[in-house]
Amino acid sequence: MPADKPEIIAILRGLVPERAVATGDVLFGAGIRTIEVPLNSPKPFDSIAALAKHFGDVCVCGAGTVLDPADVARVKDAGGRIVVTPNANAAVIGEAVRAGLRIVPGFATATEAFAAIAAGARDLKLFPAATYGAGHLKALKAVLPRDVPVYAVGGVGANDVAEWVAAGASGFGFGSELFRPDYSGADIESRAKAIVEAVSKTT
Repeated sequence: MPADKPEIIAILRGLVPERAVATGDVLFGAGIRTIEVPLNSPKPFDSIAALAKHFGDVCVCGAGTVLDPADVARVKDAGGRIVVTPNANAAVIGEAVRAGLRIVPGFATATEAFAAIAAGARDLKLFPAATYGAGHLKALKAVLPRDVPVYAVGGVGANDVAEWVAAGASGFGFGSELFRPDYSGADIESRAKAIVEAVSKTT
């Protein structure tokens, strides 16, 4: 991730494989280069495989809501390169590290953050970010390693990104602010462009 540009992770919860490539193209066209398909979506590994095959190395695709270490291998087999979790599960983190995949585990407290780092994580996801607020992140950044990026995920919208970047966020994960199964391609495109524009203004 470029140090001077906050990264945007698109969270496509509820995506069906039939819409995977078309949705990915809309997001890519808007400037988003990281996509996760949560595993509680319909046939998530099929969607991940379709996205990974379509984009190759130009867009990082993978899985979110990964709770079981056994699923890490399935993500890799599908061509996924990133694993995102809602919690700091040391077994999932360790398995992702061993598989050579990027792991972004969720955390809420300093204890959870340092446990995730000890397990091998090199990125962290404050989740749900809106519950804790930007002030919580700012306080945590005083003690967390400077070389470990923290992503704000959960309840963060385009209008909130400047506050979070000022607090130390290195990037964001956007879910329903960006995608829902009932959003049209045009809806997703307009939302993606608004988010990318908001984030670009923070650099």
